[in-house]
Amino acid sequence: MPTTRVRALDAALELLGTEGVRALTHARVDAAAGLPAGSTSNWFRTRRALLAGCVDHLAEQERAEFDASSASAAAPRSVDEFIGGLCRILELQTGPLAARTRARYSLWLELGSDPELGAPLRRQRHEFERWTESLLVGIGMPHPATATKTVMALGDGLVLHRLTVDPVLDPRPLLERAVRALMAGA
Repeated sequence: MPTTRVRALDAALELLGTEGVRALTHARVDAAAGLPAGSTSNWFRTRRALLAGCVDHLAEQERAEFDASSASAAAPRSVDEFIGGLCRILELQTGPLAARTRARYSLWLELGSDPELGAPLRRQRHEFERWTESLLVGIGMPHPATATKTVMALGDGLVLHRLTVDPVLDPRPLLERAVRALMAGA
């Protein structure tokens, strides 16, 4: 059974992902988590503390999942395998994990300019960039650092597009075109 703190943070992320940053209040988190009134404020005295808790909790969840999946999954050996992996990640982030993805975007927009509260988000992003670059090196990508930035930016755009405009957009043709052009040194 998750602790009261974890239940509050899980509910807070769900609220962020389904109703946006304005929905994030101590009372709403208590109600969404099925906790007695005042429980969330016992852990997080201010809204800023609650936002910081959300950022840390999101980063912990994603880091644990990332560590587990990258340890169990074989690195792609070809461009096709790399593209397939990107498609799976994108579909996961915009499908089963869409609320959490929306929560991450809400936190980015709310806290991106805050050096302290945005730090865990930036660290998590840098870890994912390093991992992506290592995969690109593994498949022989020329200029892997530049390719990583390109692939990550395209991925962000596709995630945002699927979450807001076209939830059934097939990302494969776009990813194939971009990755193959990068592979050709374009």
